[in-house]
Amino acid sequence: MAEASPGEVTQLLNELREGNEHVRDRLIPLVYDELRRIARGYMRQERPDHTMQPTALVHEAYLRLVGQRGEWHNRDQFFGVAAHLMRRILVDHARSLQTDKRLAAHQAIPLEEAFVFSTERPDVLVALDEALQRLAELDPRQSRIVELRFFAGLSVEDIAEVMGIAPRTVKREWKIAKAWLYGELAGAP
Repeated sequence: MAEASPGEVTQLLNELREGNEHVRDRLIPLVYDELRRIARGYMRQERPDHTMQPTALVHEAYLRLVGQRGEWHNRDQFFGVAAHLMRRILVDHARSLQTDKRLAAHQAIPLEEAFVFSTERPDVLVALDEALQRLAELDPRQSRIVELRFFAGLSVEDIAEVMGIAPRTVKREWKIAKAWLYGELAGAP
């Protein structure tokens, strides 16, 4: 695939946002490798026979991304939104597998296990998603940092740039969010 500068991707995203549908064909090869990297990150811990493949996850997320008129300011923000969409797709997939498997009692879920997605334990992914939603209600910035750091794989510096905050703030908020999630998942259903 073609290697693009962040500015080139940002320019194409701006043109797409402004209604120039012709840039889609130029955008796909420029963002595809990074979208696959994010999808592989999600799927790395999955069983080899998982019903969703990284390519399908990329295609589904990309279709949703270009179908909306996002206010993307740069490529990092675009990939952050992509990571969020991939998480939503996997959570929806896990929920469909879990419909008849609701746990009757509370069961502790280690934080490390919550970040490993598996069709054998869709309850873990659903519990993580629910915890992240509760965190978003309490502190949207911390929730966004978790998404960008863990799910999109962005560096502290990239997150700081995307969110317009200092890297030191990102590190502090990431640490607090991890501790909060650990506490939430220790008593998750």
